[in-house]
Amino acid sequence: MERKKITVPELIQKKKTGEKISMLTAYDYPTARVMERVGVDSVLVGDSLGMVVLGYDSTVPVTMDEMLHHIKAVRRGIKNPLLIGDMPFMSYQVSARQAVANAGRMMKEGGCDCVKLEGGVEVTPQVKAITDAGIPVCAHIGLTPQSVASLGGYKVQGKDLGGAQKLIDDAGALYEAGARLIVFECIPSALAAAITKNTPLVTIGIGAGPDCDGQVLVIHDLVGLAERNPPKMARQYVNLFPQLEQAVSSYAQEVRSAAFPAPEHGFAMDQAVVDQLKF
Repeated sequence: MERKKITVPELIQKKKTGEKISMLTAYDYPTARVMERVGVDSVLVGDSLGMVVLGYDSTVPVTMDEMLHHIKAVRRGIKNPLLIGDMPFMSYQVSARQAVANAGRMMKEGGCDCVKLEGGVEVTPQVKAITDAGIPVCAHIGLTPQSVASLGGYKVQGKDLGGAQKLIDDAGALYEAGARLIVFECIPSALAAAITKNTPLVTIGIGAGPDCDGQVLVIHDLVGLAERNPPKMARQYVNLFPQLEQAVSSYAQEVRSAAFPAPEHGFAMDQAVVDQLKF
């Protein structure tokens, strides 16, 4: 049976029926193919690629061109999951006009189904402009990595009354501006559950407890491809980094010892032809 293409209305319907939503990050074609094959609901090409793929210290240096390069690769690998592209730092903050132009590039050049941007009330003009242009928006509040310098580090957000109320107000304003999906990153589970219950937004949690409408993880944390322990909000289902390290080490050792390539890895040639070669 052929799978149905996932759309934003499909995810809204899943919220209504209580069916949990699976979302993962992907940054390349082979990883995207796995997600297509297993039936992940949504694939996010996150600006987290700056840290886990490009080796930056944060997400801040990531450019639109870098995002588009990876979005295109993932788009070629998936057909059915909803593809969301992260708008990188300073691709939407300057003005609503800039935001629409860059969101349009993600849709037209990258093939996204939806774009994601960080921030609350302060980015509602951009969200409204993007959605007015016919582009679906996924919001992102709580710990917003692009603003980590102003947040004072990677800390849980919304733990006190003032902080919690701001996140509630942000979610309401973002919905009114046109967003229909929202990522909650590193906020208390009880707060995420309360907002999820009281908003029509489809809520996707990462470090926000089990009561969100769905969950998202960085694929490198899930499969252990980062040279570090996974963060508290992630579950590591397999640890591939040491396996990859061992495989590369074995290859290098076999090349040095001439154990690889063996005869079976080469291609034969008629000796009579070899004998006729002139040097």
